[in-house]
Amino acid sequence: MRILLAEDDFASRKFMDKQLSRYGECDVMVDGEEAVDAFLMALEDDEPYDLVCLDVMMPVMDGYQVLKAIRDIEAQRGIPRSKGVKVIMTTALNDERNVKMAFELGCEAYAGKPIDVEKFEKVLSKLGLI
Repeated sequence: MRILLAEDDFASRKFMDKQLSRYGECDVMVDGEEAVDAFLMALEDDEPYDLVCLDVMMPVMDGYQVLKAIRDIEAQRGIPRSKGVKVIMTTALNDERNVKMAFELGCEAYAGKPIDVEKFEKVLSKLGLI
């Protein structure tokens, strides 16, 4: 599995990288713009990501802007929503407004921080990734 992790917080980034690397190759970005660039390069190289984990609060572009950009890129390339990358928002913002916005923009799951590894693995399994 190819995984893109976008997380600006060092401790969260190390933790998530360690967890996700058990399931496949994990590319780590520290801001939203890098994440969009990496996503686009992977598509252009015909090696798309299977999973994107996005923090909401990141510099340059926040997680919502990245999610919208990813879904826009997929639409422009004719990738049907059912074949698009699976996106999990990983954030401390667990209020109803933020969760609702993330799902409206097209995420598959929303994981509040601190990440519960057992619950996160269940989400990966439910999405058919592990």
